[in-house]
Amino acid sequence: MAQPHKITMLGTGFIADFYTLTLHNQRGPEQVHMVYSRSEERAKGFQDKWGVPNGSTSLKKAINCPETDTVIIGLPNHRHEEAVIAAAKAGKAVLCTKPLGRNADEAKRMLDAVEKAGVFNGYLEDLVYPPKTLKAIQSVKNGALGKILWVRSRETHPGPHSDWFWDIEQAGGGAIVDMGCHCVEIIRNFVGKGIRPVEAMCWADTLVHPIDAEDHGIGLIRFENGAMGQFEVSWAFRGGMDLRDEISGSEGTIWLNHWLRTGYEMFTSVGQGGYVAEKAEGDTGWLFPVGDEAAELGYTDMFNEMFNCLDNNTKPMETFYDGYVVNAMIDACYKSAESKQWEPIQLEVWYGEESVEHLRSITEIDGKVLLKTEVMPDGKTKQILKDPETDKIIEKIL
Repeated sequence: MAQPHKITMLGTGFIADFYTLTLHNQRGPEQVHMVYSRSEERAKGFQDKWGVPNGSTSLKKAINCPETDTVIIGLPNHRHEEAVIAAAKAGKAVLCTKPLGRNADEAKRMLDAVEKAGVFNGYLEDLVYPPKTLKAIQSVKNGALGKILWVRSRETHPGPHSDWFWDIEQAGGGAIVDMGCHCVEIIRNFVGKGIRPVEAMCWADTLVHPIDAEDHGIGLIRFENGAMGQFEVSWAFRGGMDLRDEISGSEGTIWLNHWLRTGYEMFTSVGQGGYVAEKAEGDTGWLFPVGDEAAELGYTDMFNEMFNCLDNNTKPMETFYDGYVVNAMIDACYKSAESKQWEPIQLEVWYGEESVEHLRSITEIDGKVLLKTEVMPDGKTKQILKDPETDKIIEKIL
């Protein structure tokens, strides 16, 4: 039986709305019991909308509400650290939206706080929780793709919905910290979280918006076993939100298209009327509505797992440690964007494997190294082989 949990929700913006919508419409026992906002008017509006009995403009009072056992942080990035430390001191389970910190130093202090307090911690990285992503991750763990060689993750849209995202001091960066954090954690889940990310190469620039942070970024992440991750992010992609992942293995490939191709396509010349889907740019022409946004964005499975793990005293799929590793990877990307060269990923703590073998494998046939086998149009099988003594490449028809 699921245990009931009463929640303090910190924040009343877009993400807090999505979180509360999900919580109040799924497992059943979880209810937001207290909400915090700097604005008394916004707190009251949130209470009325979601039937939340208590509200406060005091962060400390909201976190220390004696009737709640869990704190969910849906605040701007620059306020995560103070909220996490206060929740840990209060002995509450704490779940924090992405990114965990504005940088790895902040994330490490938050990780230290929850580990020292011994409280349950969950990193709310929703985009590793969509049902088809979870199924794809399990397929990879089952060996369906062999060794994972390359993972590419893309998130692009017309730009964030709140003012603080555009402020480099409050957010800690631009599109890379905002959306690259999603991408690199998706990459880690497919490559394997036990495989250490070792270095990053990144390009970042501000191509459209007159802001200090970047609105575009492309990055490469090299892992200790030779696997590569690639991310692409933009705050200036027109047409809605584009979420795609590609996983390439030695024995297979997975393509995931999450948003612009939702399986529901509609053309309207007069308009749908109202909200279509997150980051949709209009309600006329070709539209791609979403049947259940909370599920398709991973919120439903994410919160189910978080509270099931809290009930069972087990670790969730995403913890503050994962958030810390993500921040360290993003830090290296920003450093690379400045230096224009590969930069090491600095991890003060590493909980994964200490040493791993390279992905490359060698198959020998009669003393020759097999490079490829393929069936030709005439039905015959051809092998491409390399002589290890002479390095000569030869072909053989079977």
